[in-house]
Amino acid sequence: MSTPDAIPVPPLNLVASFEQVRDEILAEMQEVAASGHYVLGPKVAAFEKALAEYCGVKHALGLSSGTDALLVAMMALGIGRDDEVIVPAFTFFATAGCVARLGARPVFCDIDPKTFNIDVKQLEELITLRTKAVIPVHLYGQMADLRPIFQAVNRHGIALIEDAAQAIGAVEPEPHRGKAGALGTFGCLSFYPTKNLGAMGEAGALLTNSDKLHDLATKLRLHGETSRYHHARIGGNFKIDALQAAILSVKLRHLDGWIEQRRARAAGYTERITAAGLAPDLVQPPAELHGRHVYHQYVIRAQRRDELAEFLRGRGIGAGVYYPVPLHMQECFAYLGGREGDFPHSERAAREVLGLPIYPELTDPQQGAVVAALATFYARRRATNA
Repeated sequence: MSTPDAIPVPPLNLVASFEQVRDEILAEMQEVAASGHYVLGPKVAAFEKALAEYCGVKHALGLSSGTDALLVAMMALGIGRDDEVIVPAFTFFATAGCVARLGARPVFCDIDPKTFNIDVKQLEELITLRTKAVIPVHLYGQMADLRPIFQAVNRHGIALIEDAAQAIGAVEPEPHRGKAGALGTFGCLSFYPTKNLGAMGEAGALLTNSDKLHDLATKLRLHGETSRYHHARIGGNFKIDALQAAILSVKLRHLDGWIEQRRARAAGYTERITAAGLAPDLVQPPAELHGRHVYHQYVIRAQRRDELAEFLRGRGIGAGVYYPVPLHMQECFAYLGGREGDFPHSERAAREVLGLPIYPELTDPQQGAVVAALATFYARRRATNA
């Protein structure tokens, strides 16, 4: 229950986002409905072309989800039993879950405490003769530092799969300026409705500059089919719906504008938090250290995080914890032998991170209410402890 003087701030406002492009989307939906092409077809091909151009990559392949993009990438690379794939210990579950689904072994790596992205120095120490790929995650919308990772994987002859599920539109720093997902062997995107580019259901995409890998992934998308009812490989049903592709084509045209609005909201949070005297001792705003951050999430480190999250919820503010349990401590990965203390930066992040509401439609009064609530919480705790 929110307090009477509080302004409710939902974690997202997908309805307001839809209203901005309502007419364009409804026109596309009508066109798809009248076409009879509901799965794959011309709308999917058009979206794939536009997405590849936007990301600066040769090929984009529309898929059923971001999770399936990770899965297809590893299937195309032949990753399976007895192989190892290095992943961050602190990220969304799918990054490691897809490795395990193929019978391979997730090898966890700690994170850089400033960016929450994979620790580049520790990464190379984890490479063995069984390592087939590294999956850096561009967490919360900021790109991982890929250049030293490229040097490591090239020395060892292994693949680099970018998990860019949260980072479409993120850009490397000068002088490279490559976009998230376009630089590795594969790049994986998610279009879950909450993403910066969100579908109205599940959807994802796979990016690559390799003709050969694109051709193989295209076959894997449809059960490994080479021609009708002939299968050279075992794939799956990873197709994207034409309706989702049409909706995403509309939204893609607006994406850069929405990203700039997110960046403005992020700058506003940092300015307000600093002006309130909360940073850096009580609240640490995110560090933008590596190119253009697209702020899928605005994630702070907060003292007494769990108490703060409960307080915000009581005021109708939709803050979220992304993520409360590092992967090496998940029950399903107990067979890997992970223990508390193995990855201290990941474990600390899981105790401290808190995502504040951020989206293009967030208003100045709403943002002010969020920061005022942060200030009130810590002022009350100081008074209690005085």
